[in-house]
Order: sequence, then C-alpha cells, then structure tokens
Amino acid sequence: MIMKEEVKALWKLCFNDSETFIDMYFRLRYTDEVNVAIQKDTAIISALQMLPYPMSFCGHTVQTSYISGACTHPDFRGKGTMRELLTLAFKRMLHNGISFSTLIPAEPWLFNYYTQMGYAPVFQHSVKEVIVPSITPSPKIKINSISDYQEEVYQYLNRELSKRSCCIQHTSDDFKIIMTDLGISDGILVIAKQENIINGLAIAYNGNENLIINELLADSKDIENQLLHYLQQQSGHGQIIRLLPVNNEQSRHSFGMARIINAKEVLKLYATTFPELTMNFELTDKQLPINNGYYYIQKGKCEFSTEQLPEISTQMNISELSNKLLQPLHPYMSLMLN
Repeated sequence: MIMKEEVKALWKLCFNDSETFIDMYFRLRYTDEVNVAIQKDTAIISALQMLPYPMSFCGHTVQTSYISGACTHPDFRGKGTMRELLTLAFKRMLHNGISFSTLIPAEPWLFNYYTQMGYAPVFQHSVKEVIVPSITPSPKIKINSISDYQEEVYQYLNRELSKRSCCIQHTSDDFKIIMTDLGISDGILVIAKQENIINGLAIAYNGNENLIINELLADSKDIENQLLHYLQQQSGHGQIIRLLPVNNEQSRHSFGMARIINAKEVLKLYATTFPELTMNFELTDKQLPINNGYYYIQKGKCEFSTEQLPEISTQMNISELSNKLLQPLHPYMSLMLN
C-alpha cells in the first residue's frame, strides 16, 4: 500500500489527469506486481506500469506489456533515469514470457525518445469524418446505450476484434475497466440487436466540438448506419470523427509504438507464418543484449548463432527489426484509456 500511494503521488505530480480518473486507475489497474520503480533515499523517483494485453500475431495470441504511467520526478529528469527504468522493465518482461512491449507516447517528441529505446511507430489509424446518412430508424433493429458490463456485449466485441490479424485484444476484466472509464470520461457504448442477438456495437467519446468513435463494429452497412444515426441523435454533435484501421487508400496517423522483447520467439513465429521468406541479419539490442546475435531465416525456420554466419551482411537494431516485422501487418490498438 505504501508503494501504491507513493506512485500515485508521483503520477499526480507528473500528469494532469482528473482525480476521478486517477482514483479509477489506481483502484482497478494498478498493482505492485505490474509496477516498476526506481528509488533514491527510500523515495520513488521514477515509475511505470506494465499492463498485460494479449495480441493477435501471425495466427497466434502472444503476450504484450503496455507501458502506462511512465514518469520521473522533475528533480531527476535528464539524468538517464527513465532509460534505466525501461531497461529494468524489459528484463522483467523477458523473464515473464512477454513477446512485445507497446505504448502510446504522451507527446510527439517522445516518438524519437522511444525509438532510441527500441520501439517503432507501427500502430497507426486513419481518421475519417463521418457523414451520417438520412435514414428512418428500423423497427427490426433495436439500438440501446448501456452503462454496465454485459457478458454478451463483451463476447461480441472480443469475437470481432479477434478477426483482426495483428491487433491488441481485450480480456473481460479489461472490458469492465473500459466500461468504468466510459462512465467518467463522457463516453458512450451503444449496441444494436436484431431478434435479441447483438449484431453491432459502437464506443464513442465526446470531444470539445465533435464525437470521436473509437470502435464501430457491425454485421452490415444498414446496422452501421443505424448506430451512427443513434450516436448523432444522442450526442447532438454536428461533426463525427471515426478512428479506423488503415488501408492502402487512407492517410495514416502514427499513435502507438511496439518493441520486440523476445526476438528469438517472435522470429520463430514469423518464419513459420512466412515460409517463403529469407532473411539473414545481425541484430543489436542495447537494452536486452540476450537478443544480440546472428539470425538466419529460411523455409519457415529461424536459426540463431552468436557467431557470424557467412551469408549474413545486413545489420539491424531492435527498433528497425520491430518496424520491419510489424509495419506490413498493419498492427492496430484501440480502447487503451489513452
């Protein structure tokens, strides 16, 4: 309890979040087990939390650690404290069987900082202004907003997110926290039902001048339009913005980063998924030297050696490898309480 209260006090000093959000975070999200901290003279001067999230990757579900609340006391900034803290976190992640670490930089300049720590800006989304069509609400489609956790709603969300090939997933416990956050962040969750079966869902937050749809999942275009019409009527906003996974025709906005933690295991999965791929390279990882070495990928297998193989001439650091593997897969994350 002492550590929790100290980390909470440091959070309040470093971030401008509301008391309501902070209380919710430290009640539902924070545990000493996910916390990593650095102390000086018995006082915590830097801390972060490693929040667990599953992620679909190469036909498998791998474990990731999402960096949350990374902060350093103002008196100790600019002295390498955060680098030391992140390195400690990476080592713990490796020990715990984590494949990737992810995060969302709080400020644009932090993208460069985290790149130096091995991350790559691979999580992107497109931003689309929605023109809500003029429709008549269908009596066959029942639209309702909900404020409490419902298992059938989670199952629908989970099923639809699982269809994305490289995407952060949400557990039922995490979805309960998302529901709590909606209640304190001026958000709304809307479901569509036909014959008492859920076939659409939307999660949106009220911005200053618009409504931002974080997720909209629907079994048909008609259901999607019914959800959009309902959201517009409920919010009263003239402008609706929708965040979407990118495709080749849309503009892209980088907002999240990923870093490979266990290079050998990740590359084994990658090689199995792309058996036609041939890659030979030397990898360097300043924070996790156990990843350093020579990798040879061919015919669905990945071989590792600490001694240079004759075929290898290419060099990559862990950030470059993270980008090379993940960027073509269009990774996606949403509903991260950011």
